[in-house]
Order: sequence, then structure tokens, then C-alpha cells
Amino acid sequence: MSESITLTDAGLLPEDLLPDVSHLVTEDEQPLDNLPSEKQQRLLTETLYSSWNGASNAQGFLVAANVGLFPSSNQPPIVPDVFLSLDVQVAENWWEKRHRSYFFWDFGKPPEVVIEIVSNREGNETGRKILEYARMRVMYYIIFDPTRQLRGEVLQMYELQGRQYIPMSEQWLTEVELGLCLWEGAYEGKRDVWLRWCDATGNMIPTGAERAKQERLPAEQERSRAEQEREAKETALQRAERLAAQLRALGVEPEV
Repeated sequence: MSESITLTDAGLLPEDLLPDVSHLVTEDEQPLDNLPSEKQQRLLTETLYSSWNGASNAQGFLVAANVGLFPSSNQPPIVPDVFLSLDVQVAENWWEKRHRSYFFWDFGKPPEVVIEIVSNREGNETGRKILEYARMRVMYYIIFDPTRQLRGEVLQMYELQGRQYIPMSEQWLTEVELGLCLWEGAYEGKRDVWLRWCDATGNMIPTGAERAKQERLPAEQERSRAEQEREAKETALQRAERLAAQLRALGVEPEV
């Protein structure tokens, strides 16, 4: 019988106590999620790697989509659409099976944030999953339900207090120094209502493309200003030359 091995307050398990993970299913070879969910997952992961420096006093972070969370070696994982974990690093030899998923005994802690994107009523996001994430001690649980399959709010945010989740009145995740907001706009050519990370002032964390555009804008504005100045000088010079020609026609030599 397999012995349950879970993370303790001591932190990472020593090498000789690490569980055998050869029997665990870390990839089920199922196809990717639906197109809207896949793009939403990518928006949430790509923006942080492109434009976020991490929380203050945190040594790195990991944000991932469709990766299994394994709190114990003898239980099947739960696979959130997106999770964010602070103060962790992916192993150099990440192709080894013992490093390919989020094993709590390997990373030393649960993620701070899990996000579920609802596309049907089969995920049990407000039933089994909310209980399991609370049991895992995940600090923040986010449900994004764009088509209101659960008949509730489009964005539902919960914070762990004690052993259960309490609905949040604000959209700011204090412990990770990030917020979440709904944004209507076009991402990769598709216009929709998207879930976005934002900073303390409500400004969205930009994607790589948005950041590049923001960085190009001052240079483009400077080039435009310089071009306008050049055109203004040329116009003034042409006007002065015409005026001088008119004066010479009248027999008056213009002053230089």
C-alpha cells in the first residue's frame, strides 16, 4: 500500500524521503482545451513573463496553464486552468518525471493563486474544486465564468481564511501584489471580454506586444515632432525666399 507523503512545515523533503513518482500520471495526452479558454490561459501566463517583475521580496515566480498540482503522492492531481506560485524555481532537469509537474514536496509549497475558466457545468468549480483547493491551502481561488454557466458573476474571487474560502470584496490580491480585472478588447485579433492581471492602480499588465508598442510610441512621437519641425522650417524658408523675390522685383534689395 502506498504511503501518503505530503508537505510539512519543515519545507522541502530531504532527498532520501522523496516519493517515487514513476506511477503517477503527469500527462494524460488529452487534447488542448477549447479555443477561447486556451487563448485566455495564454493571455494570463504570457503577460506576467513579458511585463511583471514579480512580487517584492519574492525570489522568482512560476505561472503555468494546464499543469497538474500534486499535494500527495497517492492521490490524483487537480489541474487548474492557470496557477501562480511565488518564490519557486523550475528544476534545471525539468524533463525528468519528478520535476515535470507541480509536486508540492518538490516546490515546497502550494501555489498562491489558482484560476479556473468555466466553459461548461462539468468542472464543478464551486463544488469539489473549491473544497480541494482549500484543502491544499491555496491562498486565492479565482473563477472566470465569461458565459455565466454557473449562473453567478462573471468574475468570482475567493481568499482562504482558516479552512474555507471567503468571497472577496476587492479584486486586489494583496499577498501576490497583483489584481485581476475584466477588459473588453482585442487580443491576438479576437475581440472579447478577457480576464487580465492589473497593478495596484488598476493599470493592466501589458502583453509583450502591448509593451513593445508602448515602448515604440515615444520614439514615434519624437520622430513625428522632428518631422513637423523640419517641415515648418522648410515652409518658413520658402516663404522668405518668395518675399525676397517680390522685393527684388520692386527694386528693393532685401536685407539679409
